[in-house]
Amino acid sequence: MPERGDRLQLFVEAASAAFDHYATDPQAHRSVMQIFSLLEVSGKPRQGEGSRLPVCSHLPAVLAVDPGSDQLRRMMARFQAIEPLLAWRRRADSSGTSSENFQEGHANAMIVGPGGLEERSDLWIGVTLMAPGVRYPDHDHAPEEVYLVLSEGEFQHGDSEWFSPGVGGSFYNPPGIRHAMRSLSTPLFAFWALLPE
Repeated sequence: MPERGDRLQLFVEAASAAFDHYATDPQAHRSVMQIFSLLEVSGKPRQGEGSRLPVCSHLPAVLAVDPGSDQLRRMMARFQAIEPLLAWRRRADSSGTSSENFQEGHANAMIVGPGGLEERSDLWIGVTLMAPGVRYPDHDHAPEEVYLVLSEGEFQHGDSEWFSPGVGGSFYNPPGIRHAMRSLSTPLFAFWALLPE
């Protein structure tokens, strides 16, 4: 088994290729190029063990979904190698727009960024897992953001209707846009990348 840092590097390489391939929107592509180019300079490795929340019991189901391409299969395999090291956390809902089961039905993990396997403040790469039938709260943030979705589920941003990117779908959130997501009858699983500075 490769060392912790080697496993993260293998994931980053696979994620960079997948985000680059599936982020077809010009703004998303530009953002992805900026984010992953910053990883040419390493951050500080986080020490300590990973931790899971009860909703992580849905991980086997989302990891069993065939994403339909070798590129995404590689990314998912590399994610599986680092997942036990991740610290899964809950987000608070300050908007009052989440479903009643949101707190117990979701988890986020930072892969690169604050609390991630590589501690740094200039970029964030993370992942969200939601149990079936959960609505994430409306939220917004100054940084632009690119999603790469590896499950079924629906998303909303700005004044858009709910839309389903599908497995391998990618989309771009401009800076400050209100956005949300919701799982349907199966768990939702999505990666996200943003530049916080």
